[in-house]
Amino acid sequence: MATLNAEHINPFLMAAKKVMQDMCFVEVGIQKPVLKKAAFESDSWVIIIGVTGEMRGQVLIAMSGKSACSVASKMCMMEVSQIDDFAASALSELGNMIMGNAATVFSSNGVGIDITPPTLSNGKVSFSSAYAKTLCVPMTMNGENCIELFLALRQEDC
Repeated sequence: MATLNAEHINPFLMAAKKVMQDMCFVEVGIQKPVLKKAAFESDSWVIIIGVTGEMRGQVLIAMSGKSACSVASKMCMMEVSQIDDFAASALSELGNMIMGNAATVFSSNGVGIDITPPTLSNGKVSFSSAYAKTLCVPMTMNGENCIELFLALRQEDC
């Protein structure tokens, strides 16, 4: 199994940070990455996006219900106290924007990837991948832990 290196991880981190800052008008910090099982509690919201092309796997963007409402509130520019269809659409679009930006960075570096439409999951769920190890990168919004970016990817052999 090919190992991911900084060249494979940084485009996702740069895209997530930029999109979060631009769409939510907050300072975003990237914490130390760790290998971690993708398991979520009942209050979790997870945006799931598949990656195909020269890299394959999944990217999961996970947050608590409180963080999901905060992000949706900032994106929709109105108070969101629960995730309804409108707020869920905003969260899915956040995933699209992050992954679209990452795909653009990869393309400019000569790596072609495509992304699947986002799927939004809510509740207690876990994902396992024999295909690739899962790297978790916690991110902060204005100094508070709010999002975990899970990367379960590997570069395809050419």
